[in-house]
Amino acid sequence: MNYNKYIDHTVLLADTTVATIEKLCEEAKKYDFAAVCVNTCWAKKCSELLQGTDVKVCCVVGFPLGACTTETKAFEVKEAIKNGASEIDMVINIGALKDKNYEFVVEDIKAVVEAAEGKTVKVILENCLLTKDEIIKACQLCVEAKAHFVKTSTGFNKSGATVEDVILMRSIVKGHAEVKAAGGVRTFDDLEKMIKAGATRIGTSAGVKLMNKEENNGGY
Repeated sequence: MNYNKYIDHTVLLADTTVATIEKLCEEAKKYDFAAVCVNTCWAKKCSELLQGTDVKVCCVVGFPLGACTTETKAFEVKEAIKNGASEIDMVINIGALKDKNYEFVVEDIKAVVEAAEGKTVKVILENCLLTKDEIIKACQLCVEAKAHFVKTSTGFNKSGATVEDVILMRSIVKGHAEVKAAGGVRTFDDLEKMIKAGATRIGTSAGVKLMNKEENNGGY
């Protein structure tokens, strides 16, 4: 199995430097990962560094809270794509979901999907803040809004992906969307378990260690 093509090699920390981004992209090229996942300010730099490879540039939007306006998310998407991003990981409006303002949640996701103009959109649910019923509803809304993936976590909250959540999410989207597991995938065993559960993409800052079957004790 080509485990490398499951991995979004990720750096999202506030203190990320050019040197960090250069290292990220060199590693992504070496291991031929699916994508690098970065904040939008790094889209152009990553696009330049990865030119001539099939490693995609993925940018997070409305990250990590999801609480900015829909218009802000859509603008951020357009800027990211203009600068070379071909995938978008947006954070759902968690408060609106909890308020059962489902129309707003759908329209928020739809605006990002439309701004992405056919590019892959993954919707981060932040499952650690949701009940099981809220996770189910969020997945249904993502399918309604035509998102391409549902994603477990930002990796910036109290916990990340679990096998149970991946199984649940996959059962709800039922082939209408894929599942990305992110946050806390730190060992090769974790990677295999998430894939077996149904994840088709893994977000992790430990991609290199996973490929070398080394344990990672921290990070996204």
